[in-house]
Amino acid sequence: MVVGLVLAGGYATRLRPTSLSTPKHLIPLANKPVIGYVLEDLAAAGAEEVHVIVGPHNGDAIREYVGDGSRFGLTARYIVQEKPMGIAHAVSLAEKHISEDFIAYLGDNLIQGGASRYLSRAKGHDAFLLLKEVEDPSRFGVAVLDSDGKLTRLVEKPREPPSKLALMGVYFLTPAFFDYTKRLKPSWRGEYEITDALDLMMRDGRSVGYAIHEGWWLDVGKKDDVLAANAVILDENARREVRGAVENSRLEGRVLIEEGAVVRNSVVRGPAVIGRGSTIDDSLIGPYTSIGDDCVIRRSAVEYSVLMEGCAVEGVERIEESIIGRHARIIASGQRSIKLHVSDYSIVEI
Repeated sequence: MVVGLVLAGGYATRLRPTSLSTPKHLIPLANKPVIGYVLEDLAAAGAEEVHVIVGPHNGDAIREYVGDGSRFGLTARYIVQEKPMGIAHAVSLAEKHISEDFIAYLGDNLIQGGASRYLSRAKGHDAFLLLKEVEDPSRFGVAVLDSDGKLTRLVEKPREPPSKLALMGVYFLTPAFFDYTKRLKPSWRGEYEITDALDLMMRDGRSVGYAIHEGWWLDVGKKDDVLAANAVILDENARREVRGAVENSRLEGRVLIEEGAVVRNSVVRGPAVIGRGSTIDDSLIGPYTSIGDDCVIRRSAVEYSVLMEGCAVEGVERIEESIIGRHARIIASGQRSIKLHVSDYSIVEI
């Protein structure tokens, strides 16, 4: 049996103000929280048990959504990381709970095709990593390969990256990894780095394998990352289905209208999703937009945006590239195009 370990602590400062009230791992992509996709992926990889690392600031919200894990076909348990001290530190907290091979999965990362495709390749290794070539590797841990393609070194968030191969947020580990977390010292960032632990394993002759991932990888760290991830998920998964009511309106492409939603005198261009109980009236919803449950959009145009549950937009000529938090209200007295990153319960009058 494979055990899952989801790392969902941290404060997500790069996603403020949204992350001040909504944990990053619960931000919806196509109206499903990021961590929901992670848990589904672990279940698809054969995990039956998952341990979720949470912080004191977000544990209650994540517990409320994940519950006992049964909705994902998992048994979920929770471990509190009192202070964010790095990925290796977070993993080390699970030592007394895990005695078999496990998949450590950052709760804000998603990968095309899922983790299950790498299970057979990870067997026989003490640790197995997924790598992806990126444009800005300084944001990530970076892998260095020699001319024969052998993994020789790992560096965490280097100022001058030695390669463009970033470590993705999915690690296939064995219990041997826990021994190496005990030998770590804080890095220059003041954290216990997973790259340092893996480096120690390689120096001790442990087998650390890797695969270069083919397909997309979504690391939801900043506002633009959220919008891009929402677009990718919609592009891959959106389907045309009408469960609510459509009155004197036009749906173009793959548009999902959830139960209880009403689209009236409007145009919705897919890929897009309109959440349960929402009302779209005299409006244009453009592609790559997710409208959460119980939202109200009137006399407005919204495109390439994420609107969370209960928010309202009225009389705005155009909103684009925006994240609107839960129960926020955007009300326009004039007409203009705007870009917003608005947290929960905000009120913006234009």
